[in-house]
Amino acid sequence: MRKFTLMLLALSLTAMTSMAGGYQVGLHSVRNVGMGLIGTSLTYDASSLFYNPGGVSFIDSAWSFSGGMSFIMGRVTFQDQDVMYQTHLKHELNTPFYFYGSYKATKFMSVGLAINTPYGNRLSWNDDWKGRFIIQNITFKAITFQPTVSFKVKNVFGFGAGLVIAYGNVNLNKAIPIEGTGGEGTMNLKGNTVNVGFNAGIMIHPLTGFNIGVDYRSRIMMDVTGAKTVFTVPASVAANFPENKADVSLPLPANLDFGASYEIKGKVMIGFSLNYVFWNTYDSLVFDFQQTTPAVGRTSTPTLYESKLIERLGVQWKINPVVTVRVGGYFDPSPVPDDYLNPQLPSTNEIGITAGLSVFPIKGLSIDAAFLYLMGMERSGTDTPDNFSGTYSTAFYIPGIGLTYNF
Repeated sequence: MRKFTLMLLALSLTAMTSMAGGYQVGLHSVRNVGMGLIGTSLTYDASSLFYNPGGVSFIDSAWSFSGGMSFIMGRVTFQDQDVMYQTHLKHELNTPFYFYGSYKATKFMSVGLAINTPYGNRLSWNDDWKGRFIIQNITFKAITFQPTVSFKVKNVFGFGAGLVIAYGNVNLNKAIPIEGTGGEGTMNLKGNTVNVGFNAGIMIHPLTGFNIGVDYRSRIMMDVTGAKTVFTVPASVAANFPENKADVSLPLPANLDFGASYEIKGKVMIGFSLNYVFWNTYDSLVFDFQQTTPAVGRTSTPTLYESKLIERLGVQWKINPVVTVRVGGYFDPSPVPDDYLNPQLPSTNEIGITAGLSVFPIKGLSIDAAFLYLMGMERSGTDTPDNFSGTYSTAFYIPGIGLTYNF
């Protein structure tokens, strides 16, 4: 059952998506996507609730609302060591969304609420593919709620914090290497969980047009208790695979972000961010079936993820009062060691190239659009616990659209 453990933990709990170096998704503002997904030092709308709560109190408007959606489309190819075998991931359309609202309660204090879907995926390999005993398909949905308060001292220093409440549910399927009259055995698992963390940040405006931001998002432990597990196997072995429940735990890693931006004469803004992800907290997979048999029980498998630094750069140009354009790029290194590369999370080093556009038809309202092309570098490795080797290549195409209204 070690294969089941790997699939459950590496996929279902973290809602991993193969469009990231690890299992995080950064599509939290269409405006910021257009600038290479930077945002730690930006304060022009309520998306600061996520990127840096310390910046919310610097938003000029009394009210700020921002919402949007991205459309993840991609292609993942698996090439076996046997060069005659190749297959593709059936990566179905994924649509992560966000909504932010902030209110300037006083001159120096703002409050707000952020709603995100930072983890979520629908992933399918062919039912009869070579790795079907590791994973066939999964549907995961997650949503986070972050009530936030932010303060500023004069117009120079701001700080803020928010409580992050995370909810997720999962439905996954895999094959079991037991042959019966109806074909191979199968396993279906359904579960959900809720847990909490926090997001805190500071913002400094040392000079006109120059912003510096630091943000920390805490680790959230996603503990699933009693996930329903149903096995379909021949009657001769059914006693070893009873309908069961599973307890598992996995961290969503902490993030420490630093960013700076500078606006030149109110026309051109250039910014960068450094995002350090504490992947090293994900060092092993531990899984318990509540009803143990000779075939199912408790397992612990090393994963040994490595902490990584993501480097991002973005530029914004206000062409005129109606049109603003953006470009950006970043490098997202994979935290997965070569010895643990697997089809549940075909993680590769990735280069992201972005472009964006905002149109302001009336005062305070902008229609935002962005496009992200994410190119994964071809990578070979072996999932040592399952002795499953191969080469993975990835490419993702992600348009997004949103609305922002400040008044």
